[in-house]
Amino acid sequence: MAKQPEFDVAVAHKYFAAHCFNAAWDLIEKPVRTAEDDRLMMALNQASLYHWLQRPDCDNRRLSIGYWQAARIQGLLNNAAEARRFAEVCLSHSGDLEPFYLGYAYEALARAAHLAGEVEEAGACKARAKDLADAIKKPDERQMLLKDLESV
Repeated sequence: MAKQPEFDVAVAHKYFAAHCFNAAWDLIEKPVRTAEDDRLMMALNQASLYHWLQRPDCDNRRLSIGYWQAARIQGLLNNAAEARRFAEVCLSHSGDLEPFYLGYAYEALARAAHLAGEVEEAGACKARAKDLADAIKKPDERQMLLKDLESV
């Protein structure tokens, strides 16, 4: 049987769930990434998801965000199939959430379809995301989604 660590595991999961997500986000925004940066970006996202899954406060909103990030990363790496797979998982956690999260699930699906050369599917997902953006009450969140949709 494994010995209990001499630190608070729950505190570690809380810290690393956020830390890894934010570090992955920093790499997403990095203008020029190396192959090592790309590998680290993927690993950080997966580590963030792992730590969220260990937390008692893990919920669909947090998983929607984490899998959206995974889809975005795979899109940046030109992995259309993986981008779609993670976007679909994002969508599966977004259905009962506010339009902001559901809109971003469709943004991820649109991005993955566009990357795969599926123009009609990308357009349909983008249109669905735009419809959801109209239902977002917070103007800054609505503008964020609409801005991201422009880049698809």
